[in-house]
Amino acid sequence: MYDQFVGTKPVEERQRIDLARLTEYLTPRIEGFRAPIEIEQFRGGQSNPTYRISAAGRRYALRRKPPGKLLPSAHAVEREFRVIKALHSVGFPVARPHALCEDDSVIGTAFYVMDCVDGRVLWDQALPGMSKPERNAIWDELNRVIALLHTIDYRAIGLEDFGKPGNYIARQVERWTRQYRASETARIETMDRLIEWLPKHVPAGEETSIVHGDFRLDNVIFHPSEPRIVAVLDWELSTLGHPLADFAYHCMSWRIPPGKFRGIEGLPLDELGIPGEDEYIDAYCRRTGRAAINRSTWDYYLAYNLFRIAAISQGIARRVLDGTAASEHAIEAGSKAPVLAELGWQQAERILNRT
Repeated sequence: MYDQFVGTKPVEERQRIDLARLTEYLTPRIEGFRAPIEIEQFRGGQSNPTYRISAAGRRYALRRKPPGKLLPSAHAVEREFRVIKALHSVGFPVARPHALCEDDSVIGTAFYVMDCVDGRVLWDQALPGMSKPERNAIWDELNRVIALLHTIDYRAIGLEDFGKPGNYIARQVERWTRQYRASETARIETMDRLIEWLPKHVPAGEETSIVHGDFRLDNVIFHPSEPRIVAVLDWELSTLGHPLADFAYHCMSWRIPPGKFRGIEGLPLDELGIPGEDEYIDAYCRRTGRAAINRSTWDYYLAYNLFRIAAISQGIARRVLDGTAASEHAIEAGSKAPVLAELGWQQAERILNRT
């Protein structure tokens, strides 16, 4: 099921890069970088095309904006580079960044280059083939790293202007409503309901931390043999925001059945060694020094995140129509918007049924 996302492939014709121009640009900017170079394209990813470059015995990863018409504020590789550089400076597990190019004349779009980190990318959240203790250790490491991210002092690493502190959820609902409307291809009734309901029920309480925006199992690289994350990937959606909103996105898996999206709802979690939702939340609260989370507040953040990922999926669907989707599997990803919107409205109904 997940083999289609693993490994590399020859570079797609519409996303080819002028290797001579790229080499000319990178040679004076990355120590030891020199021709000849080889390039392949990673299979995974729906947004920013990512390539593996081999040069002088070393391997690098290049992420670029896709060519063609793009939605406003999407594909922000410049922001990715900035946050990776800041986090790398304090030892958070990210790839070592090397160079950012905002000059479209080099390869056609903005891009950045970082180390290509070796390790395991795990796609199936049930972690087949692992023992019960191994699964437990993998999930505990995910919990540890997202808690670590949310406790980093963003001001101390120069990210005080990386986003607007405060009023995060209201601004995000407005942003994703705009993005959804800009990419809408057919009416989704539950999205319309969420667009109306979410702004009127934002939970009280403002907090600000660095948020990843897409923290999930397949967006991290694990050590080849240890349950240790060596790099967190895909920082395109990162900003300053509410840590609980970011954590709830990561925890959507417990509310999504397998097959509908990336979900583990209904699996025999105790038998597998995967923590239950409450246990996982408790571990995060201990690590971040947080009090217990109100259930309606938690359900709101889940509804918001399902709405957000539905809007993202709709954006992928639009990019398929516009011919700018980065992945050959974008059609399937783009088709998930109605399912995710329905799941989001189910979380809202949990709250409505309590009142």
